[in-house]
Amino acid sequence: MAEQLNFDLPVRAALGRDDFFVSPANAMALGLVDLWPNWASGKLVLAGPAGAGKTHLTHVWAALSGAQIVAASTLTKDAVPALAKTPVAVEDVHLIGGNPEAQTALFHLHNLTLAEGNTLLLSGNGTPLQWGLTLPDLLSRMQGTTVATLDQPDDMLLMAVMAKQFGDRQLMPTPDVLSYIAKHMDRSFANVAHVVETLDQLSLSEKRPITKALAKRVLEQE
Repeated sequence: MAEQLNFDLPVRAALGRDDFFVSPANAMALGLVDLWPNWASGKLVLAGPAGAGKTHLTHVWAALSGAQIVAASTLTKDAVPALAKTPVAVEDVHLIGGNPEAQTALFHLHNLTLAEGNTLLLSGNGTPLQWGLTLPDLLSRMQGTTVATLDQPDDMLLMAVMAKQFGDRQLMPTPDVLSYIAKHMDRSFANVAHVVETLDQLSLSEKRPITKALAKRVLEQE
């Protein structure tokens, strides 16, 4: 049996359309993204737990639409005119609940982007009502936006996401190892990322392949 070799290689996330695994947990969200440019009111929200695939879908849409992608926490009013000239995606809106300046900038970006005839994609953990937005006008705009929800993973999606994240790290555990991890781990997207990173680092430090035994050690420590 060939031994898996371990190298400290950079993590390169595969974010293309062909890399997005479709399951009942995310099929509705993908279907709504595919409706572009015929979105109701020219805008869409991607909502769901951390690690559910919102960033991946955002990049799929950006490749389709030519959109710019910006983090909500970096938004400023000065940047709005340039951003509004193309379709634009604003990620992690839930992080600006305590940032009045960024909320004001997002409000102006929302209005100007749509006025320019372009489309707007927003994403955040949870639904817009859970983002902690305090600017009434911005909150009303979010409440008037179609929400595409990505749910917690089913069995197939959990294993696919895990395999993809290992692949992003240029690691290839065997299917029985993936199945073992999925069966015994806390079932959440966020935990997939944590377990994959922990196994990667442990495998690297001990110069060992990722096996059931190594996975058991990690999962028992969680």
